[in-house]
Amino acid sequence: MSTPRRPQNPGERRARPAAPQQRGPGEGTRKPAPRKAAAAKPPTRRPAAPGSRPAAKRPATRRPGPGSRPQPRRLKLADPKRRLRVVLISLAVVFSLFAARLMQIQLFDAGTLAADASTYRYVDVALPATRGAITSADGTALATTVDAYDITADPTMFTQDALHIADGPDQAAGLLAPILNMPRDKVAAKLRAKTRGITLAPRQTPQIRKQIMDLRTALTKKVDTKTCRAQKALTAKPVGQGGRTTIDESCANPLEGVFSQDTTNRVYPADGLAANLVGFVNGEGAGAGGLEQQYQKQLAGQDGHRTSAVSGSQPIPTGGGTTEKDPVPGSDVRLTIDPDIQWAAQRAITDQVTAAGAEKGYVVVQDVKTGQILAMATSPGFNPNDLSTAGPDELGNPALQDAYEPGSTAKLMTMAAVLDSGAATWDTHVTVPGTLTRAGQVFHDDVDHDTWYLTLNGVLAKSSNIGTIEAAEHLGKDQQQSNRILGGYLQKFGIGQPSGLNFPGETRGILANPATWQGTQQYTIPFGQGLSVNALQATSVYSTIANGGVRVAPSLVAGITGPDGRYTPAVPGAQTQVVKPETAKTLEQMLESVVTDDQGTGNTAQIPGYRVAGKTGTANRVDPRTGKYNGYTASFIGFAPADAPRLTVSCTIQNPINGHFGGPLCGPVFKQVMEFALKTLQVPPSGSAAPNLPVDWKP
Repeated sequence: MSTPRRPQNPGERRARPAAPQQRGPGEGTRKPAPRKAAAAKPPTRRPAAPGSRPAAKRPATRRPGPGSRPQPRRLKLADPKRRLRVVLISLAVVFSLFAARLMQIQLFDAGTLAADASTYRYVDVALPATRGAITSADGTALATTVDAYDITADPTMFTQDALHIADGPDQAAGLLAPILNMPRDKVAAKLRAKTRGITLAPRQTPQIRKQIMDLRTALTKKVDTKTCRAQKALTAKPVGQGGRTTIDESCANPLEGVFSQDTTNRVYPADGLAANLVGFVNGEGAGAGGLEQQYQKQLAGQDGHRTSAVSGSQPIPTGGGTTEKDPVPGSDVRLTIDPDIQWAAQRAITDQVTAAGAEKGYVVVQDVKTGQILAMATSPGFNPNDLSTAGPDELGNPALQDAYEPGSTAKLMTMAAVLDSGAATWDTHVTVPGTLTRAGQVFHDDVDHDTWYLTLNGVLAKSSNIGTIEAAEHLGKDQQQSNRILGGYLQKFGIGQPSGLNFPGETRGILANPATWQGTQQYTIPFGQGLSVNALQATSVYSTIANGGVRVAPSLVAGITGPDGRYTPAVPGAQTQVVKPETAKTLEQMLESVVTDDQGTGNTAQIPGYRVAGKTGTANRVDPRTGKYNGYTASFIGFAPADAPRLTVSCTIQNPINGHFGGPLCGPVFKQVMEFALKTLQVPPSGSAAPNLPVDWKP
């Protein structure tokens, strides 16, 4: 009889057979079946107490079957106090890290970080304006600006740590010195400077820049090989890990830290032509002499600037924030100088200064109608393209800066005062003794002679000091009044007054107040000793007579062309009526006697086909170093054609050794320059003969 099966409790799982034991090795290859859970043991039931109610049955728990929906889980919030503690602790840790880092930056790494920051920053780079040109009257460039390059370097890129060679500056200097024409040790010293940027050689030509940059590029290509890259990678490792402190020198580029920067250079295409007027610029490119200095503001223009990000010395294209202001170019200054006449004047005065063994000399050519200066030449001169060959005394313009006693050329002003005031006429008889005593001083003429019987015209033609003193004494009722009258005429001629050119270093000459003239001074001034002029002032006196007695203030600049291309002519020179036109006409004829009469002192200034009026001068020279008379000043000033004056030419030679009279020394220079200028300007010859006024009379 079979035993009946007890029904299974719904909450119980059906017991599964136990898993078979694993077999040992060799017992078969059958995998062991997964172990099943042991059969659940039915719970022990306690018998119910008598009289108690039977317990209710608890429903069995079932697993959700396929397709059944899971019940949502209930969330339990964490303790808020605990969360707050965690947040506070986290913030404290973060702020502690910030404080530690800030202390490290401020106290320990400040220097290093500042150096690193300097490799990436914004810099403001000046964009220099193109300097304006200086041209002659016909547009010939006397000073202009061309493209140039500053050769620069970063010395920090020449250290042993940067190049991995010990003598980087020396090797670079060996390559650069021959190209830059600089001493090798000087270049090397610059490359060892304790700074990030230096200028090795300013304003170099494009050819020099190209030579250096081509060499740098060639070296860069040479070291950019697999072998060199491998060696450089090796040196990048610490020595303990197989790295080295040096590499093969063939793998180093000594010019890696050499760069170039765009700039400009001032050049003078005509070399020394009119250099005494044009002047020169200094190492910064600013005018330091002559018109370059006088018109610095107009010529320089206005620099621009560019602000951009750079790393080291190289711009960063993606740095952003770049701003730029374009420069405004300088204005062009056009002079009144005729380049051909200037060249002729320089050649003539240079030859004569050399022949006379003189200290220096100068020639001025002026248009009598306009007052414009057509030439102003000095000797010795200089070449502004190479100032190293010129001494300090040669860099100026002595025609405007030297104050000298003019001597007999000043007698023209005395004669003008006598004639214009009505004290005498050209044919007034003057008895000229061999000597004349005034204020305890015995006066002589340049040559010893017996008594001369001269007309006032003859006094000027023979350049008599004694006759000039006698004529000046008749200007007033006494000597004091004569002094005042003569002094007034000298001032109207521009003596002791600024010329109006405002040229740097120009002298206004020396003319004492006529009220203070005393002793021998009041007798020497009439014949040109005891007062000082510059060469332009002396020239202007003769231009005034040639212009009918009207003085036109001299001018050197014809006009200025601004950055917009608009040309503005200079204001014409002021005009002053110094003597009456008839006085000027008489003086013209008297000056012709100096040149044409056999007794005149200026026969060497004659020009075939042209009537010439002029005056010689031979004066005792004041040595500027000692303040005492030493040597002579020889001169000749004249204008032509005398019947229709167009040009005035003056020649002055200081301290000649081979001769000292103005006629023989300066007369030929005047003739050479005047003749060339008249032909250059195509001035027609004179249409009439000179009047040949008498120079003497018979008692």
